[in-house]
Amino acid sequence: MALTGLVIGWRPDASIPSVLAGFGLFLLFAYALSWACGCLGIVSKGPESAQGVGLVILFPLAIVSNGLVPTQRMPAVLRVIADWNPVSAVTAAARHLFGNPNPSATIHAWPMQHPVAASLLWSVALLVIFAPLATLLYRRRTTG
Repeated sequence: MALTGLVIGWRPDASIPSVLAGFGLFLLFAYALSWACGCLGIVSKGPESAQGVGLVILFPLAIVSNGLVPTQRMPAVLRVIADWNPVSAVTAAARHLFGNPNPSATIHAWPMQHPVAASLLWSVALLVIFAPLATLLYRRRTTG
């Protein structure tokens, strides 16, 4: 994805350590989310149902975020959800760490004012919840 961005003209405007930290946040969040998806896969009856339920959960997370559109003009309830969405925090953190314009920086919600901290908290929370749960579910499924 980054290579495609570079080809079409995107350039990070930050130091190399900051850019690497941005990619690190992406990887950490993806890793944490993979544990949640692992839980979903374990409890699903088959790959088709896991995929269907996964889309029902992940699609709204991506759409109701600042990843595609600024949240400032969303209806009030949707804006609050988008501003506290973990995908919004990771997107805002990456924009900040890459040194790119971050329209969410003007929003007064805590995750938008502290996107790197919010991204780390979301990722750690997902890991703390879903890594042990996936392990437990896997053990129950394979030993019972």
